Amino acid sequence: MMSENEIKEGDHIVGRVSSNTNGSAYIISDDLELDVFINKKRVNKAFHLDTVKVEITKIKKKSIEGKVIEVLERFRNKFVGTLQVSKKHAFLIPDSNKIQRDIYIPLKDLNGGLDGQKVVVELKEWSSGQKSPNGVVIEILGEKGDNDTEIHAILHEYGLPYNFDESIEEEANEIPLFPSEEETSKRKDIRDVLTFTIDPIDAKDFDDALSFEKIDDNFRVGIHIADVSHYVIPETNLDKEAYKRGTSVYLVDRVVPMLPERLSNGVCSLRPNEDKLCFSAIFTLNVDGEVINEWFGKTTIHSDHRFTYEEAQSIIETKDSESYKEKDNLHTKLREAVIVLDELAKKMRSKRDSVSFDKQEVRFKLDEDNKPIDIIFKVSKDSNKLIEEFMLLANKRVASYLNNKKIEIPNRIHASPDPLKMENLRLFIKQFGYDLDIKNNKITKESINNLLTEVKGTPEENIINSIIVKAMQKAEYSTDNIGHYGLGFDDYAHFTSPIRRYPDLILHRILDGKLKRKPFNETNLEQKCEHLSKREIVAQKASRDSIKFKQAEYMLDKVNKVYSGIIVSVVNYGLYVEINETKCEGLVKLSEIGGDTFVFDENNYCVKGFNTGEVIRLGDEVNIVVKNVNMEKRTIDLSLIKL
Repeated sequence: MMSENEIKEGDHIVGRVSSNTNGSAYIISDDLELDVFINKKRVNKAFHLDTVKVEITKIKKKSIEGKVIEVLERFRNKFVGTLQVSKKHAFLIPDSNKIQRDIYIPLKDLNGGLDGQKVVVELKEWSSGQKSPNGVVIEILGEKGDNDTEIHAILHEYGLPYNFDESIEEEANEIPLFPSEEETSKRKDIRDVLTFTIDPIDAKDFDDALSFEKIDDNFRVGIHIADVSHYVIPETNLDKEAYKRGTSVYLVDRVVPMLPERLSNGVCSLRPNEDKLCFSAIFTLNVDGEVINEWFGKTTIHSDHRFTYEEAQSIIETKDSESYKEKDNLHTKLREAVIVLDELAKKMRSKRDSVSFDKQEVRFKLDEDNKPIDIIFKVSKDSNKLIEEFMLLANKRVASYLNNKKIEIPNRIHASPDPLKMENLRLFIKQFGYDLDIKNNKITKESINNLLTEVKGTPEENIINSIIVKAMQKAEYSTDNIGHYGLGFDDYAHFTSPIRRYPDLILHRILDGKLKRKPFNETNLEQKCEHLSKREIVAQKASRDSIKFKQAEYMLDKVNKVYSGIIVSVVNYGLYVEINETKCEGLVKLSEIGGDTFVFDENNYCVKGFNTGEVIRLGDEVNIVVKNVNMEKRTIDLSLIKL
């Protein structure tokens, strides 16, 4: 990889386009340490994420400029947007703010598309001299603003399917809904052991269950995971489709599952009062939550009860249980199990050397037309953490077992933080009166946890949490086990959600092969890890876009309303403000801040008044008024109210 000192003007490099919303772009190349800036007039015919050839035109200290001279490979040739149709011609206005060119559509290629409709357009030729490429309408999604239309537009934007091919559905429908006696007889039968699930109130796929037994002074706890690998056979069409999808996608109003509903909500869902096949990790724990013994293997379970998180939380908070006095009373036994498991989970959690975020989720209350009528903020409580802790235990111990056997697996890895990002974080939080000790990774983690505790309940809590997350590396899948920094585990892999994550399915097959002494050979595993990491990122982006769509929809009737908010991002074109009351995020354009001409200061996360020297910085609490809501772009425009 070359530095700016090793390259000269006129050289050519190959890289990937990362477009800005103003039309300019950066080229990310394996050939250079620095990204190459491309002025919007020199982007040529390149779109976001295309692979291009670039000519270097200018080299400065710590910056390189260039121009695109050839598009080598299109990242995509299908685009979602809104049609603008006149008597003589039509254009597609792309939804993505990364795509700054409209696509010309000859009237003969509208294929029934009408003005104002959301459609999918496929690129055709782009002749020299043409300002815009030609395209043809290949699918009509519907009227813009309609819920299904907009959700399908998001799925198309990320190349995500929202239906299964008929052949896949047929393959799934051939699978029996309940296990045969022949199969259950081959497994460890724990149907008579107290077993239950704890899930969100609206959950339909229950992929994990817990069992509980008191053994003298210890406890036997089973983590039972739907045995998807028994039903989804390698190299079948069902398996290939699951791998292609990689993960289920969770949108505001629906789930786009990795597996057909027959499996995800039926065959593999650990519903109460039904016999189910599982892959289990069963642990004997002492009163301090320490593992005395472990067992992995195939089981048959029978869930006695389905708790919602709210029901389990109520038990934990009230401690409303009669210990073991009524041994024949299922209700009493279940409540006692929840209380004891909560106590064990808290002891295990206290010993974990992890970065401890209290996650706040944005949820929407939707009416019968899927219109958002309220925003709900869900914070992870003890019942959530109970399930999380036992899932972490199973994931960690399965990974440790296989890694100790020198078996290649899809580890879930998380690299230690980048020192430069940590230093930037340290400098940023100083303005709020906090500090961070970043001498080494262990001390940094302790210091981050102390910081998270300090900021809890303060106005700057959300912004500092957000900056910490951005400063951390991203977790991913890899055969190279470097451990998981955030969790503080030397070994970690995903075992507990094979209904919705393909890496878990791979791990189940590998573990089963080891236990049966018939090694399962997963070919090209590192390549598969890369694919599955990418699918996870795509799913997360689609999920975020669905939230942005609902946030914009929720704010439609809030135009001209005044709110307070926190500046959560400072960029060269403005300030992004998160509204305190709704957690919706909007943009205050730099050019529209009154009282002065404000200039972006990247190094100090702020903008400064050219004449007055006034500073508006990241984390500042401000008052804003909602100026405009653009449903097509899913954006909210704000104006700053200066007191």
